[in-house]
Amino acid sequence: MDILIISSITPAIFVAKREVSGWPVFGPLARMGGTLFVDRGRRTLVGKTTDEIQSALDQGALVVLFPEGTSSNGQTVLPFKSSLLEPATRQTHALFAGLVQYQIDDGDVGEEVCYWQDITLISHVINLLSKKTIRASVRFTQLREGSTDRKELARQLHSEILRLKEASAF
Repeated sequence: MDILIISSITPAIFVAKREVSGWPVFGPLARMGGTLFVDRGRRTLVGKTTDEIQSALDQGALVVLFPEGTSSNGQTVLPFKSSLLEPATRQTHALFAGLVQYQIDDGDVGEEVCYWQDITLISHVINLLSKKTIRASVRFTQLREGSTDRKELARQLHSEILRLKEASAF
């Protein structure tokens, strides 16, 4: 859902786990949209992905990645992984952190909107489509200062997301 919501706001190139490229419907759509796929099981390929991110940034694209590296029920903000943030440490352009939150009237967002447990994608989508209304709130904040250290940058971005979450309307 996050990718659909963000895509409806602005053109962007997303970074996703390699497995997404093989998903029915979503995989072909992601490939057509220029998604960059990272093989999380082979750390030696992280350099290739960061080069692809750098190339997209050099071409003026907005690159969106989810630095938690996994999905959750949205109640907490997991620690951010820093390996794919290397290109952002070299940039002179603005960096933003974004928070997407959901609200539904008939169920639990963490269990029914967030795709994170051992449920199959098809079951999740069918359940999601059964919801009467799903409201999304998106908030962005510009990072005041970047960092040339990717681990420090990950901490800064994480802090900004926590700040947005504390101030959120949902």
